[in-house]
Amino acid sequence: MTLPPPPDRLDLVFAALADPTRRRVLSMLLEDDMAVSDVAQPFAVSLAAISKHLAVLAAAGLIRQERRGRITWCKLDPGGMRLASVWMQGFGQFDPVDLDDFERFLETELRNDDEDA
Repeated sequence: MTLPPPPDRLDLVFAALADPTRRRVLSMLLEDDMAVSDVAQPFAVSLAAISKHLAVLAAAGLIRQERRGRITWCKLDPGGMRLASVWMQGFGQFDPVDLDDFERFLETELRNDDEDA
C-alpha cells in the first residue's frame, strides 16, 4: 500500500486561512506575541480547541510556538504568508502581501463574521 504524498505547504497555508477563528488569531498576533492562554481568552471555545487551531497555523508555517518555562508563546511567522504572497504574485494581478494591509483585511473580515453571526 502506497501512502499519499504529504500535503503541499501552500495547501496548508490556504486551509489555515480558510477558518475565521484562525484568521482572528493571526490578527491578534500581529499586535504582539501572546501566551496560548491569552490567545484563547476572547474565544468562547475550550483551550484544547484553540490549541488545535494553533497547531494548524504552526503546521502551515504561519506562526511559531516557543516554550518559556511553563508557558507556550505564539508569534507570527511572516515566512508562511510570504509563500502565499509569492504564489499569488505569479498571477500578475496581486501585489505582495503587506502585513499592515493584511491586518486591515483581517479586521474587516472579523467584523463581517461578527455581523453575520
